[in-house]
This record gives sequence, C-alpha cells and structure tokens, in this order.
Amino acid sequence: MPKRRKPARAASPKNAVLPIPAIERCIHLIRGQKVMLDRDLAELYGVPTMALKQQVKRNTNRFPADFTFRLTKAEAEALISQNVISTRRSFSRVLPSAFTEQGVAMLSSVLKSERSAQVNVLIMRAFVRMREVLASQKELLKKLDALEKKYETHDVEIKAIFDALKRLIQAPAAPHRRIGFIAEAQR
Repeated sequence: MPKRRKPARAASPKNAVLPIPAIERCIHLIRGQKVMLDRDLAELYGVPTMALKQQVKRNTNRFPADFTFRLTKAEAEALISQNVISTRRSFSRVLPSAFTEQGVAMLSSVLKSERSAQVNVLIMRAFVRMREVLASQKELLKKLDALEKKYETHDVEIKAIFDALKRLIQAPAAPHRRIGFIAEAQR
C-alpha cells in the first residue's frame, strides 16, 4: 500500500489581495522581536511550507541568526497555548522557524515569483504600521507618566486639606468656665 502524503495547506488564489490587518495577526513577539512563522509565510506566499524551508536551506548564507531562528519547544508550546498554533500535530517533525522583518525581506529574494514580491510589499507595510502604532503608544505612555508626576504631590496636599478640615470640625469644645468673681481665698 503506497504511503499517503499529507496534503499541503491550500494556497491562496494568485490574485487575492491580502488586507494588512490579516497579515498583522501573523506577526508575533518572540524573543523580544516581531517575527512571522514559516507556515504563515508559506500560506501568504502561496507555496507549501516545505518548499519555503527548502529555499531557506539552499540559501543559508542569506539567513543569519538575526534574520531567522528555530523556535524552542517552550516557545512553540507558548504559541499553542495562545491558540496561534492549533495543536502539536500542526508541527512537522521539526519545530517552526521564525523570520524577523529582515528575514521576511530576504525571503522575497529567494522565492522568485510575482506573488512573493506583492505579498512582501504588504508584509513590509504591516511591519511599518505596527512600528507606528507602537511609537504612538510610547508617546501616550510618556504623556501619562508626565501627568502622573505632575499631579503626584496633589494626593498628599489634598489629604492634608481634608485632615485640617477634620480637625476644625472635631475641634474640642472650649472648657467650661464659671462665670463670676472668684475670691482669692478660693483660689
């Protein structure tokens, strides 16, 4: 009985336009870097994952460690727990590879097709958009920190005002003094 081959993931139609938000969902933060997984890239480029991996293997000099790296078992398990990867069975015998922005750019030079060039432009735009969003969030955080520092002392000052008001409200009544003349003999 012949060995059954596992079908490759369905490739997207050649003329399909990919929305940038769909690409952004494929970008993950691993080891402090924004990366895309080989399986997601293969789907976007419309090639089997095995073909993408073979091209990377054939061109290892173009993919140094800061362009691509293999995930550790723990990193892969974390992606499974976050539902990025459906199950462990989604892996082939080897753990997935992750490509940084530079690695994705290099992929377009080894995958020589019209689709890979078009998809690569969209992926680069997605990375740029994410950088812009992060930059605006950093600006917002800086402004919040400045406001917090500016009004940090107000809590202490407001508390002091309330304490003073409480003391005024709860001021002890003046002691009762007898009205009248006190003879010296009584003193």
